[in-house]
Amino acid sequence: MFNFLQKRGRNKQLDAIIGRMEMNISNNYKDAAQLGLKEFEEELHKLIEAGELKEKQKAYYEEKLACFKQEMKNFTHKDQKPTWV
Repeated sequence: MFNFLQKRGRNKQLDAIIGRMEMNISNNYKDAAQLGLKEFEEELHKLIEAGELKEKQKAYYEEKLACFKQEMKNFTHKDQKPTWV
C-alpha cells in the first residue's frame, strides 16, 4: 500500500546493523559501537561473497563502512582523555 515509503535498493540486515551502530555512537557506547562495526563488516563481506548485493548496493555499503572505520578510528575507552588532566 505504501510502497513509496520503502527505501528501495537497500539491505534490511545491513541497515539494521547501521541503525544500532549509530545509536551506540550517539549514546557514547564505545565498545558496543566497535562490536557493531565488526558485525557490519562481516555481514557486508558475507553478502558480497554470496552475490546478494547489486553493484550500487555494494558501492553504497562499502562507502558506509569506510566512513564508519574513519569515524571510529579512535573511538575507544582507552583513547578517551580524562577531563581532570
